[in-house]
Amino acid sequence: MNKKLKKTIFTLLPIVLGLLLIWYSVSKLTDADIAAIKNSFRTANYWWVLLSVVFGILSHFSRAYRWMFMLEPMGYKPRFGNSFMAVLIGYLVNLALPRAGEIARATTISKYDHIPFEKAIGTIVSERIADVIMLLGIIATAFFMQTELLSKYLFKEESGSNTLLYIAIAAAVIGLILFRLAKRSENIIVQKIQNFVYGLIQGVLSIFRMKKKWAFIFHTIFIWLMYVLMFYVVTFAVPETRNLPVEAIIVGFVVGGLSMALTNGGLGTYPVFVASAVTLYGVPDNPALAFGWIMWTAQTLMVIVFGGLSFILLPVYNKTDE
Repeated sequence: MNKKLKKTIFTLLPIVLGLLLIWYSVSKLTDADIAAIKNSFRTANYWWVLLSVVFGILSHFSRAYRWMFMLEPMGYKPRFGNSFMAVLIGYLVNLALPRAGEIARATTISKYDHIPFEKAIGTIVSERIADVIMLLGIIATAFFMQTELLSKYLFKEESGSNTLLYIAIAAAVIGLILFRLAKRSENIIVQKIQNFVYGLIQGVLSIFRMKKKWAFIFHTIFIWLMYVLMFYVVTFAVPETRNLPVEAIIVGFVVGGLSMALTNGGLGTYPVFVASAVTLYGVPDNPALAFGWIMWTAQTLMVIVFGGLSFILLPVYNKTDE
């Protein structure tokens, strides 16, 4: 298979998968289900959805500001407007081509603030490490807060609520043993994995060597707090999801976030995955699905609108320097 064909397949596959999931989920709905979902959309309180968009914009502001902390030690001081709009353009491009957004973001800041592309992309990779740590922390929180529920759901057990906890401990012990063995291995693949892990650790440690490390850590926490709040406030938009407990918010947020990795921007997967999560807490199927679609639509429209405006405004914003 030539590289061009392979690239085309990997680009189109997530989109096709997302469209198939949309078709499949809709095809299972009865006329009564569709009417109920439409009613949820009509009666939803969109002021809460608007507040969710505000939290989303605040997270992007914070991400743009945090990025400047990464570039400053190398002697570069991009304009905040350029940094902010580059972040939005990155999210927009990711909707069409997953992971291409990082390249678009680095290219944008390189063009308008004359920062070498390789250095810009290096800082983006480094800050992703902090984001991965935050995501893993939230996943761990969801896991330990809902061990009993997930155990019953996955294994259909009324007793033995610590099953998942035991599995996690066993996995950690096995992982430690494998790590010890890997350190002594001369296998090329094992060594590459080992080097990747070491690089990840070094990237994390580099954050603590930054001049403004506490500001960087604050913004990292703030970004993810805004992400969670984006999800949380939309629960008030639909009557059936207004009284979800904190555990449900965390689980729904994690499940929705993980679904984003399957298709472009969670196309087709996000509403279904989120709906399946909140139904565990007694929310009926149709309002749960409506909630998932409202949440996904709000996020996607925010990226399309503000990312599109950034494409238009960037040349105008930088024309003042000419």
